[in-house]
Amino acid sequence: MNTGTAPVIAEVRGHIGHLTLNRPAGLNALTLEMVRLLRSQLEQWATNTAIQAVVLRGAGERAFCAGGDIRGIYDKHLAGEPGIEEFFSEEYALDGYIHAYPKPVLALMDGFVLGGGMGLAQGASIRLVTERARLGMPETGIGYFPDVGGSYFLPRLPGEIGIYLGITGNHIDAADALHSGLADLCLHSNQLGRLDQLLDTFDASSNLQAHLAELGPCTLPSSRLAQLQPAIDLHFSQPDIASIRHSLTTETRSAYADWATTTVKVIDNRSPIAMAVTLELLRRGRHLSLEQCFAMELHLDRQWFEGGDIVEGVRALLVDKDKQPRWNPAHIDQVDAGRVAAFFADL
Repeated sequence: MNTGTAPVIAEVRGHIGHLTLNRPAGLNALTLEMVRLLRSQLEQWATNTAIQAVVLRGAGERAFCAGGDIRGIYDKHLAGEPGIEEFFSEEYALDGYIHAYPKPVLALMDGFVLGGGMGLAQGASIRLVTERARLGMPETGIGYFPDVGGSYFLPRLPGEIGIYLGITGNHIDAADALHSGLADLCLHSNQLGRLDQLLDTFDASSNLQAHLAELGPCTLPSSRLAQLQPAIDLHFSQPDIASIRHSLTTETRSAYADWATTTVKVIDNRSPIAMAVTLELLRRGRHLSLEQCFAMELHLDRQWFEGGDIVEGVRALLVDKDKQPRWNPAHIDQVDAGRVAAFFADL
């Protein structure tokens, strides 16, 4: 794992263990091998008294981690190969392990942090973003639903921000991440070298987050989500997807009208069944423990490749790239509430 070609690079410098996701050409998307390597190394360091904290990062400047290797999972499904549930089960277990890790974990979110990358980062005790960070749970765009603990952390964001992000799959910047509570600290990317120098001098006699404060403030533009919060809370508190869409079409306030029009267009491009299930998933998750949320997501995974839209979404957006998915159903007003409820039966 300490070679430059390994998919995960492990290195110890001073009292810090560094784990680097090392698939930069694939935006560091997670494979089952990477999940297992991360879990194994974290377990070794958990009992190593010389290691006082862990840093998670991605190789290259484009991404921390852009999600799971969904194309590889799609290929497995079409080939009838086993291992799909195994991937999700072990990925969620890794995310849960990071949430409960006995030592500080710093997630360095530089570039894209999407899907599975969010699962890793949101479990960290210190979530640091750079001005290049773009965070999101874009699953509904490929006919899937927010997983990796998204049913836990999204509905706990202020107001209806998590519902908005989960349904639309929109990316947010560093300022929005800080406003919504998806990040704790910001560091300008030109300070990353200095960050490593600072980490190399860390010891347990100081608080890691206070130690990082020595790097100084990071100037960012104002949060767009903060400005939109009143409109997000109004429209995304509606009872179902059709009602959310209709509510957006009635928005006439000058501060929100353009955003509402754009959001309707986004919704019209997403999978109706994925959005409907996502809404139910997040509203249930608001009242569940983290462990229960992971179990609920895995319950949906077991059904989704046969009963959801992910196979068609991956085909249209990642394989054939015609960007013309044939969603089932095609329109929001055709979503059957009974079909949505059936996905959650026997939880």
